[in-house]
Amino acid sequence: MKTLDTYDFSGKKALVRVDFNVPLNEKFEITDDTRIKATIPTITKILTSGGACILMSHLGRPKDGPTEKYSLKHLVNPLSLIFGRPVKFASDCIGEQATELAASLQPGEILLLENLRFYKEEEKGNVEFAEKLSKLGDVWVMDAFGTAHRAHASTAIIGQFFTDKVCGYVMQAEIDNAQRLLEHAERPFTAIMGGAKISDKMLIIERLLDTVDNLIIGGGMSYTFSKAQGGQIGKSLLEADKQELTLELIEKAKSKGVNLILPVDTVIADDFSNDAARQTVKAGQIPDGWEGLDIGPETVALFSDIVSKSKTILWNGPMGVFEFPNFAIGTDAIAKVVVKATEENDAFSLIGGGDSASAVNNAGYGDRVSYVSTGGGALLEYMEGKILPGVAALDA
Repeated sequence: MKTLDTYDFSGKKALVRVDFNVPLNEKFEITDDTRIKATIPTITKILTSGGACILMSHLGRPKDGPTEKYSLKHLVNPLSLIFGRPVKFASDCIGEQATELAASLQPGEILLLENLRFYKEEEKGNVEFAEKLSKLGDVWVMDAFGTAHRAHASTAIIGQFFTDKVCGYVMQAEIDNAQRLLEHAERPFTAIMGGAKISDKMLIIERLLDTVDNLIIGGGMSYTFSKAQGGQIGKSLLEADKQELTLELIEKAKSKGVNLILPVDTVIADDFSNDAARQTVKAGQIPDGWEGLDIGPETVALFSDIVSKSKTILWNGPMGVFEFPNFAIGTDAIAKVVVKATEENDAFSLIGGGDSASAVNNAGYGDRVSYVSTGGGALLEYMEGKILPGVAALDA
């Protein structure tokens, strides 16, 4: 696999697949630029090496072609400020304008293409669409780890049209850090799994049971564990068909000597709202009409004690509905103890993308942990042992 440090970009036009799928508010302002900032080293390396960058990305999930709210034109000014130079924009990712702008691009210049997903061919992995994209550049740089688990036209299929294929710094860092966890984890190794659904994390949890010392379960998925063990969960999140699975995971953890830790108390609300009435109850004792939205103080103390003694930490998924300030206390507390373990215990901490990354970055802790992944689903699939099409295309 070619890397940025082994390739000469002088005079080359690099077609770079980035992941600029960033959240925008109603004014089309970026509310979290983590994914953009992650690509700065890659793009800077190409530009300072005498190359030009043609950036391609998707944004959101447009269903019927070009859509104002999903246009990448909203990123042009922020990108120009970040890179300290004007960023050119093609109002289509293929076609005459894109071709002309790419052809006239000079070393040190940046061109941003319009949203790839305005074409259904992108997600379908259409070969002809991939070939049209490929004609815009001399070398393909894959740096969108967050979409590497999809065999889309720009993330995998396009590779067959290039002799020169280069792994970007984001991709390289994601793979290196995931491998460090899987193969070189210092012990005790603690995984913290949160989020809404056990079904989303089932495979990674099973894989982790072969490698971790402690497995902490929080967030919405914990209520399915609670219900399966005979607890009362009110109207909390429940995957009824996964109850048997949770009991199997508990037994597997025991048989493998893994310490599986579930919440012992929970903060409940009478409505799914930040301003709802709330109280703290023991786990499995949620009355009808109430739902669990955060871990309770006893659980925070229990989880924090385990994390603080860990030398390797993987965290994927919030502990509660962290979007509501009144129910973000548990998630914020875990973020703080992960930071503390990293800084004071010299632990290696990897935040596994998605909501966990947003929670850590929004709290201002992003630069105080070892690594914040930009690829939630992709990281989980890689750690599950699956072959990612976007990685395989670089080796083909």
